[in-house]
Amino acid sequence: MAERSDRAPARWRRPLLRWLDGVEAGWAVPLLIACFVAVWTLYLAIAYAGGGLHPDTLEAWTLGRNFAFGYHKHPPLMGWIAASWTSVFPLSDWSLQLMAMVNAGLALVFVDCVARQFVSGHKRILVLLLLMLTPAYQFHAQRFNANAVLLALWPLATWCFLRAFETRSAVWAVALGCSTALAMVGKYYSIFLVTSFAFAALAHPARRAYFSSASPWISVVTGLAVLSPHIDWLATTGASTFTYALNHANGNAVSSLGDVKNFLLGLMAAISVAAVLWVLIAGTRLKQFPADFAAMGSGLRLLFYVAIGTIALPVLTSLAMGTDLPSLWALQGLFLFVVLIVCGARYPVERFYTVNVTVIVAGVALVAILVAAPIHAVYRNSHGYEEGRNLYAQAASELTRQWRELTGEPLSAVSGDDSLAFATAFYSPDHPHYARPFEHQYDWGLPRQTTLDRGWAALCFRGQDYCGRWMEWVSARAGNFVRREFTVQASLWWRPGLTRDVIVLMVPPRSKRDSSPESASQDFSASKRSLE
Repeated sequence: MAERSDRAPARWRRPLLRWLDGVEAGWAVPLLIACFVAVWTLYLAIAYAGGGLHPDTLEAWTLGRNFAFGYHKHPPLMGWIAASWTSVFPLSDWSLQLMAMVNAGLALVFVDCVARQFVSGHKRILVLLLLMLTPAYQFHAQRFNANAVLLALWPLATWCFLRAFETRSAVWAVALGCSTALAMVGKYYSIFLVTSFAFAALAHPARRAYFSSASPWISVVTGLAVLSPHIDWLATTGASTFTYALNHANGNAVSSLGDVKNFLLGLMAAISVAAVLWVLIAGTRLKQFPADFAAMGSGLRLLFYVAIGTIALPVLTSLAMGTDLPSLWALQGLFLFVVLIVCGARYPVERFYTVNVTVIVAGVALVAILVAAPIHAVYRNSHGYEEGRNLYAQAASELTRQWRELTGEPLSAVSGDDSLAFATAFYSPDHPHYARPFEHQYDWGLPRQTTLDRGWAALCFRGQDYCGRWMEWVSARAGNFVRREFTVQASLWWRPGLTRDVIVLMVPPRSKRDSSPESASQDFSASKRSLE
């Protein structure tokens, strides 16, 4: 049937076949990826119309506001990207949603660069289509954080490694060093990719030619040079990012075995739809897999060793050190297995199947936009999110209004519940700075006196007991303060949603308190009494 369809396609298939003809002409892959980015950005805009941005995305933007070669919780790349993006695009939900999907689209571009080392024509498209049926490039990508930035960096570094190993040229060696360094300042989990490159190079039959050339040593020197500012930051600040990472190493043999099982099952679930479709495409030709594997070319064999390393090394590390191992940490490496399976098949795949998978991918996207996204938005408007993200903008606006009413000045510093503080920094028209030092993010320490003297506010949702107790400690230190409570309500397409109470603590600038000490003290005290 597939062969007959390719010879005499139905009328509705002809435009898609013409599109597949454009792969080698250079326009079919960019068109697919551009459509993917546009469609899923639209999905995010609808699904989260009343929802606000994810706290991880807001945290990335907050970090990037103050450029540094390192931050106390995460390596700096996600902050750099968010800051660079918002220096060009506006501070809005759609802008950062677009950023997240452009990052996913860029990841698919680099995956295609890897795939075209081994195949041409519509098989390149098939690799991308199968990956679009995993959750990595839509739902994982929209939560822009230290994990999501690796979506583009891992295939980029892998492409550079393949080219550096094959050509042993200085240009590709430098590119490999730069890309692996970027992956490391994206997230330290990338050490497993770098180590997998070393393992693959050592396991490959051409290892002598590679290691006797200057290529690997150029890569090492370049990578260390690019990493040197971050390494210097680690040396001078106490390497708190390592401390934060090692906080995940608190398990035992039993918990590690459970984590490893869930890690493997999670990755299998993520790739299951693509795997089922490939089984249907291959059909009886699956029995050729052992022969295809044995005949695997030099480049694919190198890629196979890399893929094995990215799974085996985290598993062994988790078992040895008792570290956490969520499967979402490894989603950026799924492309390795899809490329291996599709490009390793030595038999031709009929375009009939690629057209069918294209229709499935388009159908999933249309259902997501027209059905799933509106249902999700309506449901969340009345049921909310655990972190309260569909109330972020309202809480930020009301706090800003009350602060200006109290002080007559823009709000400059905010803390409290992290998610609310990040959101206030983003959604408030004053864009105050997040005032809690990141090295004390989980200590709930008291703000410095100089911070209080310049003017400061904090906010929590009612019911967050840890945050409420912290406000009591701050109140004792601040002396003069205003504590208030207000209710915010979610809204979606002019339809009211759930409500939630917000508690705010405001410490006006010392200049405001000193301008009229007696009356100010009375005003602040009266406000405190009336609301307590």
